[in-house]
Amino acid sequence: MAGKRAAALELAVLGVLAERPLHGYELRKHLLDAVGLFGTLSYGVLYPTLRRMVAAGELTETDSHTVYPKRNRIVYTLTDAGRARLAKEVDHEGANAGADDEFAVRISLFTRTGAATRLRVLEVRRRALQDRLDHMRENIAKGRERMDAYTLELQQHGLDALEREVAWLGDMITREESGGFTPPQPPPHGSLRPRSGRPKISTRQIGRAHV
Repeated sequence: MAGKRAAALELAVLGVLAERPLHGYELRKHLLDAVGLFGTLSYGVLYPTLRRMVAAGELTETDSHTVYPKRNRIVYTLTDAGRARLAKEVDHEGANAGADDEFAVRISLFTRTGAATRLRVLEVRRRALQDRLDHMRENIAKGRERMDAYTLELQQHGLDALEREVAWLGDMITREESGGFTPPQPPPHGSLRPRSGRPKISTRQIGRAHV
C-alpha cells in the first residue's frame, strides 16, 4: 500500500478503535461501512497495518477466546500511545488532507476535531479539487476535437462531479464559519425522524470523479 493510503488507513484504525476494542472482522466492517475507506480493504492489507501499529505500541492484541469460545479471535485495543497519536493527528490538517482517502477519514473524525482544524481541512480539500477541476477543464478544451461523443460525455460526467463537490465544500466551509453543525436531536418517543431533503453523501463517493 502506498505511503499516503497507509497513513490514511492507520488514522482510520485509530479513530474506529477509539470508540471500542474490536477484532479484525468487525474492524474491517467498520472501516468499509462507517468510514467508507477505500473501495475494498483486504485482510492482506489490514493485518500488516495492525501488526505495525502493535509493534509501535499504539495497539494491543488480546486473545478473545473467552468472548468467542468457538473461535479464537484477536481483539485490538487502542493504547495510551495510540490515543495520543490520534489526538495529535486530529489537532492539525496534515500534509495530505486534500487526498481522497485521507479526506474521507478526516471528515469521519470531525466530531473529534477542533473547529479551526475542520475549516482548514475543508479549505485544503477545496483547493486540491479546484486545481483538479481547472486541469480537467483545460484538458477537455484542448482535446475536445479529438474525442468521440462517448469519451466526451464521460469527461463531462467527471467534470460535473467535481463541480458538485467543490460547491458542497463551499457550503460546508460556510457552515463551519457560521458555527458548524448543530447536534441532531432525538425524535419524540414513538415518532419517526423526518427525512432530510438533502441528499445523503457517502464518504465512499468523495473524490471519485474521473480525472
